[in-house]
Amino acid sequence: MNELTTLQLIAIWILPVIFAITLHEVGHGWAAFKLGDNTAHQLGRITVNPIKHIDPIGTVILPSLLLIFTGFVFGWAKPVPVNFQQLNQPRRDMALVALAGPGANLLMLLFWAIIINIGFFFYSSYDSAIFFIYVGQAGVIINFILMLLNLLPILPLDGGRVVHAMLPLNMADKYGRLEPFGIIVLIVLLLTGVLQQIMQYFLGFMQVLLQFLIFINLN
Repeated sequence: MNELTTLQLIAIWILPVIFAITLHEVGHGWAAFKLGDNTAHQLGRITVNPIKHIDPIGTVILPSLLLIFTGFVFGWAKPVPVNFQQLNQPRRDMALVALAGPGANLLMLLFWAIIINIGFFFYSSYDSAIFFIYVGQAGVIINFILMLLNLLPILPLDGGRVVHAMLPLNMADKYGRLEPFGIIVLIVLLLTGVLQQIMQYFLGFMQVLLQFLIFINLN
């Protein structure tokens, strides 16, 4: 995508980024509702309408600036409220609700992979179908990033919630006290380049898979 203009990049990435971020939150709300907590449902947050989930900074401004100046896309939506005390089995269900977010990203990753194949199917007849290939690639990448990033075992990320739910109660309480420092840890990892190195390693793997998918479609 290096040959594309800034406006073309934004046009390609905007829908995949918005839906990757917002449907991640929908996954949390839907899982919580199924497991006994109707907080998100009552607030109308279990919807694919991105307007209900958009955080102006985390969903629009920050991802756009990162895409333009760094090529690395990251962001967040308004967190879906979950009352863990209303869950049927709070500790177990807390982990399931946390995993539902990355699970939604995995499903979207597969959806965008299908879009790539559709783009290649029509590309031989319609040059404009290359747009679907580019959008599909963006969708695969952003959902892969969000899925992996949220699975890091750091509170308040989803991976941290899962670890918290799996630990014995006394250790879980101590681990939970670290949550206020989680964002600081993430910022330090970002500023030191450690986070980028971790993500680049896995993104390299994803790029190989994308190249393999392209090779299959071209032959």
